[in-house]
Amino acid sequence: MSEAATTQTPISAWRPRGAWEGAATAGRHGAAEGPAGIRLTLRDGIGLATLVAADGGDADLRAALAERFGPSLPGAGEAVFVGETGLVWSAPGQWLAVAPTPQALRDLPEALRGIAAVTDQSDGRALVRISGPKARAMLAKGVAIDLHPRAFGPGRAAVTSIAHIGVQLWQRDAGPTYEIAVARSFAGSFWHWLEHAAAEFGIEVEGA
Repeated sequence: MSEAATTQTPISAWRPRGAWEGAATAGRHGAAEGPAGIRLTLRDGIGLATLVAADGGDADLRAALAERFGPSLPGAGEAVFVGETGLVWSAPGQWLAVAPTPQALRDLPEALRGIAAVTDQSDGRALVRISGPKARAMLAKGVAIDLHPRAFGPGRAAVTSIAHIGVQLWQRDAGPTYEIAVARSFAGSFWHWLEHAAAEFGIEVEGA
């Protein structure tokens, strides 16, 4: 009786993959005439972590973060950033911590022990930065919230859906520049919507 053949997976197949790999391609896409109205920056390698405060522990969490992290704890529907490090409100008693690298969040679980539960999301979510003169008009095609500057400006955040996909959205500046975090498993589907919604304006994709 012959033995079953076995195959080995090349070590190279186990290399790290970006959240947008296989979905997004760098370069110019959509309308080719004139300057691109939308710029999409793929934010691979960013540190992300959810923070859930212990019951009645918001004040302790605020104090601990101010001492060790930098940005203050934002209120409902808000995001606070110092450079590329920030906190985004997610739900009552819950926030998303954002940092330039996952290593920048490495000490948070110990620093917040007994104050908040910290769960690393760096490999669990895909993050894209959306900017350009047509950014608001493009997002308005799919976001079920009012993006007018009087209602949603810099420092505002929302948990909503786009194309039936749950997203976390916040505005970084008045450019306007937005950032969207989506579950990594939905990155391909979300990118399909994003590329089609932005196509009429011309798209420049960076960071693929």
